[in-house]
Amino acid sequence: MLVQIEHDIAPAAQPTVAVLGHRSRVAALPQHLPHGWRMRLVDGLDAIEPGELVVLSGATVHDVRLARAVLPRATRVIALIDDWAAAELVSGVLTAGADVCVRGGHPGILAGHLVACRRRQLTERWASLDLSQA
Repeated sequence: MLVQIEHDIAPAAQPTVAVLGHRSRVAALPQHLPHGWRMRLVDGLDAIEPGELVVLSGATVHDVRLARAVLPRATRVIALIDDWAAAELVSGVLTAGADVCVRGGHPGILAGHLVACRRRQLTERWASLDLSQA
């Protein structure tokens, strides 16, 4: 006999990438995101929704520190910097709390990092479930 079990766990919303900063650097990103993903441009950190992946385009250490201070800890912050940025900027944004630092370039590379961030986000969500009370 088959019985349908009701779960309290809501399905994950479609992944959304919120971009703050230099818009021209991410103009071609939507064509490289997986089907069903969406990208939206935001004007400030207060416009970020829970669960979104946040790209700080043209990120500085200050930008990442501010994002980490304002956004929930579970929010993935991706720092997009110039191809020619100094190594100190890379280490600075990572030390400030960016989950990933991507040097500018092909949007497919950024999309790949976003997919990896989403997988880690989902993995942590499932890993934190307490199944002993199910």
